[in-house]
Amino acid sequence: MSKRYTITAALPYTNGPIHIGHLAGVYVPADIYARYLRLTGNDVAFICGSDEHGVPITIKAKKEGVTPQDIVDKYHAIIKKSFEDFGVSFDNYSRTSAKIHHDTAQKFFKTLYDKGEFIEEVTEQLYDEKADQFLADRFVTGTCPKCSNEEAYGDQCEKCGSSLNATDLINPKSAITGNIPTLKQTKHWFLPLDKHEAFLKEWILKGHKKDWKPNVYGQVKSWIDDGLRPRAVTRDLDWGIPVPVEGAEGKVLYVWFDAPIGYISATKEWAERVGKDWEPYWKDENTKLVHFIGKDNIVFHCIIFPAMLKAEGSYILPDNVPANEFLNLEGNKLSTSKNWAVWLPEYLEDFPNQQDVLRYALTANAPETKDNDFTWADFQAKNNNELVAIFGNFINRVVVLTDKYYNGIVPSPSNFTQVDEEVLAAIKAYPDVIASSIERYRFREASQELMNLARLGNKYLADEEPWKVIKVDEERTKTIMFVALQIASALATLSEPFLPFTSDKLKNILSVTSSAVEMSWEDISTKNVLLPTGHQIGKAELLFSKIEDETIQHQLDKLIASKKANEAANKTVEPQKDTITYDDFSKLDIRVGTILEAEKMPKANKLLVLKVDTGIDVRTIVSGIAESFSAEEVIGKKVTVLVNLAPRALRGVESQGMILMTENAEGKLVFVNPDDKSVANGLHIS
Repeated sequence: MSKRYTITAALPYTNGPIHIGHLAGVYVPADIYARYLRLTGNDVAFICGSDEHGVPITIKAKKEGVTPQDIVDKYHAIIKKSFEDFGVSFDNYSRTSAKIHHDTAQKFFKTLYDKGEFIEEVTEQLYDEKADQFLADRFVTGTCPKCSNEEAYGDQCEKCGSSLNATDLINPKSAITGNIPTLKQTKHWFLPLDKHEAFLKEWILKGHKKDWKPNVYGQVKSWIDDGLRPRAVTRDLDWGIPVPVEGAEGKVLYVWFDAPIGYISATKEWAERVGKDWEPYWKDENTKLVHFIGKDNIVFHCIIFPAMLKAEGSYILPDNVPANEFLNLEGNKLSTSKNWAVWLPEYLEDFPNQQDVLRYALTANAPETKDNDFTWADFQAKNNNELVAIFGNFINRVVVLTDKYYNGIVPSPSNFTQVDEEVLAAIKAYPDVIASSIERYRFREASQELMNLARLGNKYLADEEPWKVIKVDEERTKTIMFVALQIASALATLSEPFLPFTSDKLKNILSVTSSAVEMSWEDISTKNVLLPTGHQIGKAELLFSKIEDETIQHQLDKLIASKKANEAANKTVEPQKDTITYDDFSKLDIRVGTILEAEKMPKANKLLVLKVDTGIDVRTIVSGIAESFSAEEVIGKKVTVLVNLAPRALRGVESQGMILMTENAEGKLVFVNPDDKSVANGLHIS
């Protein structure tokens, strides 16, 4: 029976473009689920939109010298286009700056306010005297009280994952001015989560113990077991939705409160556009509400938003919150600020028309229950060894042979062998097998079952060898090709949730886009014939193309360049030492010299023993440069030598001076030396 589904995907912050971590964690699994449900005849509202009120947006605006509205307008357009480019099939992609959202969020707050669901308190919060403003959590940094990370934010430590209050930080400082903030009194409204603790225990810990993912259930249980406390729903900011009550001038709704209401306002906006009533999608018990999010949003969608909905009283609660863990990139955590990411717009520049390759690679390696690592080598392997060699190879052989033997017309089968019957039965079983995995939110597993159907097709052709059989038994060949075409036809539909662009291309090749031959998910299980005898298919086209090593190396080189740029940008310059007099400096006798000989110090990884012509004499200097230079490559180098340094014995060798060095951005030692070849040994440097 058809069922109504409201599917939400986490609202992305509009302070930058979308990268592969977002796609893998939230948007591809959500899209697979929504597409599958539509194919199975369900009523679906797939909802998302830009989250435009976070403090990261105001930080970005300050850095770029523009308004927050400029930032959200720019990135809303970029993000929306990225989703469209990758085939994420939202029924509505809205934004929280829209009037319908402001109205919906303010009405939701006012309903809870009028019901007495908030606590009003005057509290002390961190205040930046120089900036003359209260500091939102993300405008405060300091030392985490739990793991001692010195770069924790006022709302969360990204190193240990602990949720914090800004006043919990040790040695807090303002991210705006660098000043040490003071405490100042301000009035705010709080949602008393402790009031809903008993309900949450019953609803989640008892009601969803068996059907929620272990990583989600475990995090929620930990929060509840730790004891829930009131949480502020308002903030002293000038960017956001004004709090709609008297005495709240200069205050806005906290972004975590207004953002999930964005799902509701986006549903309203969609319903108005298509002429539907929005309320059944949020208030009818026959509707199944599913939130797709990353693990950093679990507490908001499993505890706070349900508490808000329960307090309001007329809304349904989520049936499931299948949150994914994080995706790393080449062994390191994805980072927007460090440019350690694969950005979707850049991906499409480098891999035009290969959206499905990335969708498949991310799905096959999705971080469903633990953090996973995306590598370009695995991406290449998934494309070349699976999409090209299995799926694409099977389709290409079937279409080419059908064109060659029958001018692209589906042949009429004769007698089916036991193998044929088994293959045709297997085709009918695959929709339920794949559906079972999707409905349990096991999208990796589902994608591999799809590939198994393509494997079945390849094995069938390899075993039956129609290119040989045609020479001795034309009727048998017709049957083989008929069966192979049924597999291809099933793949055209079953691949749509995972590979929407490939599915469209394959349907065009098989000429199954008209209503006469179009098929539903259920048809594959119930119909004996998917592609009828006499049906004309089109010419072969390659569904996928091999990705060469040079292309992958280019991507790795881009990441290496990002890493080097980060190291250079983050390299701290040592502060100036204590001031000295000219007399102090004049005591240093620094001369130009040339290295005449060099050899490695035995049993010492860092030391080279050098013979240096200082112009005064030839002396021995032991230098710790062996990890940056070989003995051979320093012979003949012009160097700068401190010649009047007191001699010092190093591993039994007396060192009579010091060669001046510095470090480059990569941490490699560099000689501080005169470049002009006319500079003679022994000349003073002053």
